Amino acid sequence: MSGTFRLNIQQVTAGNRSAWLIEDQSVPVVSIAWGWRGGAALDPDAHAGALSMGAALLTEGAGPLDNVAFADALRDEAIGLGFDAQRDAFEGSLRALRSALPEAVRLANLAMRSPRFDAAAVTRVRARAVAGARAQLETPRGQVGRAFWAAAFPNHPAGRPTAGTVETLVSLPEEAIRGAVSRQIRADGLILAAAGAISAEELARVIPALFEGLPEGAPAEPPALPAFTSFGRRVVEVAAPQSAVLFGQAGLAVADPDWETAQVVLRVLGGGGFSSRLMEAVRVRRGLTYGIGVGLDSLFGQGVIVGSTATDNARVAETLAVTKEEWRRMAGEGPTREELDDAVAFLTGNLPLQFTDSRRIAGTLLALRRNNRPIGWLNERAERLRALTPAATAAVARKLLQPDALAVAIAGRPEGV
Repeated sequence: MSGTFRLNIQQVTAGNRSAWLIEDQSVPVVSIAWGWRGGAALDPDAHAGALSMGAALLTEGAGPLDNVAFADALRDEAIGLGFDAQRDAFEGSLRALRSALPEAVRLANLAMRSPRFDAAAVTRVRARAVAGARAQLETPRGQVGRAFWAAAFPNHPAGRPTAGTVETLVSLPEEAIRGAVSRQIRADGLILAAAGAISAEELARVIPALFEGLPEGAPAEPPALPAFTSFGRRVVEVAAPQSAVLFGQAGLAVADPDWETAQVVLRVLGGGGFSSRLMEAVRVRRGLTYGIGVGLDSLFGQGVIVGSTATDNARVAETLAVTKEEWRRMAGEGPTREELDDAVAFLTGNLPLQFTDSRRIAGTLLALRRNNRPIGWLNERAERLRALTPAATAAVARKLLQPDALAVAIAGRPEGV
């Protein structure tokens, strides 16, 4: 935190469910976010994409309302409602004016409890999903993402596209879509967060209405993530003047006490725009690429370090050599005092920008709960970060970064690779 910025997070209990709430009555808007563990990982391989299609269909009509009537009901009250199938979780969210909150809750509950899955809606959503899957395969960026994750986790749902493939989507039975939604949207296993013009007492009354009538029980746990496969280099030939590149390695568990220090290390290495070492070495000094970035991708409670760039086919080999050199240098010496101070200043000073509207606030609180952070975690974060020393950060860099295990996927026609 910078200055006096602190979060007043309340824990609200309603029966056997609890929610985190940041109340703000300055604007008459309420946002609620909720989710379950599970996600697309629970789809069988043959039905990959079923939950993603189900998420899209939940707002395509429910109960007595067909898709047009449901859309009109949302529009008439300026309600935002959506569902999202992630690799290891399934989430829903709503945003409404305070006066429209009862109608927003009614429609959200209706969508979860009584989705219609009308044939015309299924056909329309399927066509959109297939078109998206095909479009991914037409670009180097889409091809490289598919190749990277498939090679990193070859025998786990993390290795396949969350939204399914053309092959699975075109033959996906409606029963598989219904089954995916049914096993995911349950009365138990929920995590909840809310923000905006709602008191703790009001939220405690809203929660039961939002989830009334859902099937008992919780979704199954997604399969544990296996170790990252350091697969070396994979090249997918795509007829394009540039190659898209994804590179990465194993990271840390989300619960690892060095998680935040690792974020600092990676910001200095490749997450700070023009202030990062990789941008300086790869773009500024050599002009090899327009941009390059690195970060921690969290999935199934684990972290994977993933970086990306794109460059002319003739310059891929040099770009990778420079990247590996900077990876090795950071592993060997860690950030300088100045780099550490700059990264900490950004991470502490930028945090208030995540709390500028109720939707972002509710989403951030939900992410904290999903990662099992204590309720005061963010309020204590600045103090933890400012206590970091170059020696401690260098120790984490040595533990974290493995230049010889860096895995690289390339889509294009790279030369000299």
